[in-house]
Formats: sequence, C-alpha cells, structure tokens
Amino acid sequence: MIKIKPFFVLGAILFAITLLVPTILVLPSIQDKKEEAKINTESAEVSEPAIEVAVYRENKQEVEKLDLEDYVVGVVASEMPAKFELEALKAQALTARTYIVKRMTSQEKTDLPDGALVGDTINYQVYNNRDELKKIWENAGYDWQKNITKIEEAVAATKGQILTYEGTPIDATFFSTSNGYTENSDDVWANSISYLQSVESPWDVNSPKFKGEVTMPVKDFEKSLGVTLASGSEVLEDVKYTKGKRIASAKINGKEISGIDIREKLNLKSTDFTMERKGNTIYIATKGYGHGVGMSQYGANGMAANGKNYEEIVKYYYKGVEVTASDDMLAKYTAQK
Repeated sequence: MIKIKPFFVLGAILFAITLLVPTILVLPSIQDKKEEAKINTESAEVSEPAIEVAVYRENKQEVEKLDLEDYVVGVVASEMPAKFELEALKAQALTARTYIVKRMTSQEKTDLPDGALVGDTINYQVYNNRDELKKIWENAGYDWQKNITKIEEAVAATKGQILTYEGTPIDATFFSTSNGYTENSDDVWANSISYLQSVESPWDVNSPKFKGEVTMPVKDFEKSLGVTLASGSEVLEDVKYTKGKRIASAKINGKEISGIDIREKLNLKSTDFTMERKGNTIYIATKGYGHGVGMSQYGANGMAANGKNYEEIVKYYYKGVEVTASDDMLAKYTAQK
C-alpha cells in the first residue's frame, strides 16, 4: 500500500482552490453586468421621447424648436413675475402647458411660417428663451439665477399636468388683475364656456395695477369713439353692467357703444371705468387690468400668499376642471407626426 503524505493532500486542495477562486469572483461580475444591461434596456424602453414645440420668433423671423417643458419655463418666466409666490407660478405653469397641449392635440391650423405651432407674442403666449430672460432680468437688476431656478422649480413640480374639463384640455385664459371679480366668458367673447364663469377675486386690490387713470382732450375722445359730447360733465348714460361688474354698454350723447369697444378704442386697461368731463378734458378712472376672463394672476398670487396651493387656485378660477396627466394625449400627438 502506498502511503500518501498529508502535505501532498493539502497542496492539492490549495491548488484546486486557486483555480476556482477567479471563476467564483468573475461569475458575480458577469451576472451584475447582465443585470445592469437589462436595467439599462428596460429604462430605454420606458423613457419617453422629447415632445418638441416649434415657436415662431417674431422679431427674428425664425422658428425655434425646443422641448415642451423648456417652452413652459420660457412662458411662465415671461408671463408672470418671478417674485410671485411659488404656488402661483405653478398655477401659471399649468395654464401655459394646457395652452400648448390643446394646440397640439386639436391640430389647429395656423398662418405661421415654417410649420411653427405657436408664436411668441400676446396673440399666443409670450415666450422668451433663457438667454433673453437673462438679459431682461439682469438689465432690470434682478438675480437671473435665483429667478430661473424658482421658475424651473414651479414647472418641474407640475410636469406632465394640464387642466381638463370633461376630459378635454381647457382654454386656460388668464389676465393680470381683476376689478374684484372675473368675467363670464360670454360677456367678453361670443361663447358661454362652463368653466369660465365670474367669481369674486378680492385679493387683486393689492395689485399695483388695480387702479388706473387716463386723461385726454375732448377732441381726441370724440374722434376715437366717433361721438360728439354734450356740454355737461356727465359722459356715460344708460350704463349696463356685466356679471363681473364691468361696463357691458353705455350711451354717449345718445350713441350706444359696448364697453369692450370703448376700452379698445381708448386703450384703457379694463372695461370697469368711470368718466367725467371737466372743460376740454376727459378724466377716466379704471379698475383692473386685462379682459377679466379666467385666472387673475394677482388674484392667484394673493391666494398663494394666503396658503392655497396651485390646484386650489386653478380650481377656484376655472370651475369644474380637473388636473390631469397629459401623457396619453401627447402620445397620440407624437404617433400622428
């Protein structure tokens, strides 16, 4: 019988372990890489393609294409003061995103050049890109980085959310400052819209735009409105009012004119106005600033300062609406392109 010495057995065992250790160490590494590759593949499958907005830049006469959320940032920063409460800025982000999603999904035809979906002026939504915002804010003495960070936070907090009524994106109209009430849509435009109805907005009294004054020569007043004034101090007669306590119509020396026509022809801030003649001068006092339909921006800021969140704000100004995810609507839009 051959005797096997113990140190030979130990050596064989150690040699076998030496061969196995690299394999044992490599296997988890390979498995980890497989799992990582699987995760990366799954992430790629679920990541959504960027939704692109084509904006016609009127001054440059060119089209700027950008991500939808970047567009919303540019609109919120251009339409509402960055110093406003964060919840008010979130409410503005909802209106901005709702507006552009509605344009996308309704496939509205435009006269804009080069396939642009939207313009950058008050005829659409005012939009400035980051370079332009930086210049505007720095020229006004504001902290550019602080402002843009705050706007981006508001937009990110509402990402993918829009306002809908009965499942359809709403006309999320807004304006600067009310006279204490918003307007029914049909007192300003042709149609009555269920969610655009008059509500009280008492917070606007704190707006710097709540009161305005205009003076003009009698001859300019008469020429603008196509009227001839009587000699007395009274200017307006038989005044009729809207639900929002603005002037629906009035007679001026027997000629009936709508409040909207008077506002537009005299370039007034609101259809809530009073007039008085003193000699050869007309004195006009206004309350509020804007058409009055939908969300009051200064009202929204006042609500936010009183502790209301952005959902409470939008649901106050737009009656019966829901805050809805826009994913499905945008998926259909991208599929059609």
